[in-house]
Amino acid sequence: MSALRVLLADDHEMVRDTISAFLENQGEAAVTSVSDLPAILKILDTDTGFDLVLLDYNMPGMNGLEGLKKVLSAAPGIRAAILTGSAPNRVAQEAMDAGAIGFLPKTLSAKSLINAVRFMAAGEPYVPVSLMTEDPEPETHPLGQQLSRRENQVLERLCRGLSNKEIARELELQEVTVKLHVRTLCRKLDARNRTQAALIAKEAGLY
Repeated sequence: MSALRVLLADDHEMVRDTISAFLENQGEAAVTSVSDLPAILKILDTDTGFDLVLLDYNMPGMNGLEGLKKVLSAAPGIRAAILTGSAPNRVAQEAMDAGAIGFLPKTLSAKSLINAVRFMAAGEPYVPVSLMTEDPEPETHPLGQQLSRRENQVLERLCRGLSNKEIARELELQEVTVKLHVRTLCRKLDARNRTQAALIAKEAGLY
């Protein structure tokens, strides 16, 4: 049986190399790896013959699950799964609802990863049971419940150290709108500035 063709996108070189090694050393797959969503879309523009696409949830250009939707739109019928090291568990269900074939924690063992890739390439959905049943802390934390969905999106990016301009680009907002959200976040979190707002969120375990 010929090896599966897997298209992998992750902005961390070590992650790309590790996953590629897992799959290629077992003879399971021939892996094409890139570092961001635009590179994925460029490849799919001319080659949609991959058995599976693996997308890092937090890499540049993804904007949450919007990147998944762009990939599915660029190559209708292609099987795409989300890779994550830190996304809240609730995102697993959201990803599947959006059309993903699977949702994979980066902490999966080599054997589990290989089995998951086999399942998904064959058209079988794959999500670790724990991700679909656990109640994630960010969903129940009172601090997070004070904030709107958009405010939570802005806060998550503050915690990643993004500038207002970068946040505006990721969320497709005007920079002045992001500034207003940051100001509201500081008021709601009783923070003096954006840096303290991020610290409060991290200490509370939100991100």
